[in-house]
Amino acid sequence: MYFKSRAEAGRKLSKKLNHLDRENLAVVALSRGAVIVGAQIAIKHHANLSLLLTQNITLPGESDAIAGITADDTFTYNHKFSAGELEEFNTDYHSVIEQQRREGFHNLNMLLGQDGEIPKERLRHHTVILVSDGLVNGFSLEVAYDYLKRISMKKLIIVTPFATVQSIDKMHLIGDEIHCLDVIDNFISIDHYYDENTIPPTKDLFRVVNNISLAWANDNS
Repeated sequence: MYFKSRAEAGRKLSKKLNHLDRENLAVVALSRGAVIVGAQIAIKHHANLSLLLTQNITLPGESDAIAGITADDTFTYNHKFSAGELEEFNTDYHSVIEQQRREGFHNLNMLLGQDGEIPKERLRHHTVILVSDGLVNGFSLEVAYDYLKRISMKKLIIVTPFATVQSIDKMHLIGDEIHCLDVIDNFISIDHYYDENTIPPTKDLFRVVNNISLAWANDNS
């Protein structure tokens, strides 16, 4: 399935969530592109909108990230690797991992700034809708879940326009409810499935995040 834009994908996903209209909802975007998808859901269902950026930690010779970090220093290992492999990585590359962790924490906080802090009260006791603009391997879900599980959520719903089979399996493990418009067998890249790939600068996305309630009144759908 192809989409004209991330906004179109968000509008299609929002229709899958009409059964939630009576619940207190909070939308959390997993990437800058996911903000565009999530904004359409937040507008349609009068939900709060937040951006949870993560940064991967990678090692020489490994194509997959071995861990990920959030701006509050939540650190999550990639469970694609066995406990023995992770222990070996920590022994051989401890200084590299710690350096990337410090740099990742710094970079995320510089990028997000004060505007990027997620007020926990916007999520607590809410049904949280975790939004991606396309899931390749599902590891970002693990990182997000480690961040969110410390918050008393009512329910976690994961939505994405498309995902690989591997990511669908991860969605089922983590989410209480999942919605995916298409499962991709031979995944190419996230941008490939959108005709329009312009993503505004981060500061403009935070303007959308912080002013999402102003768009509720303009929703005529």
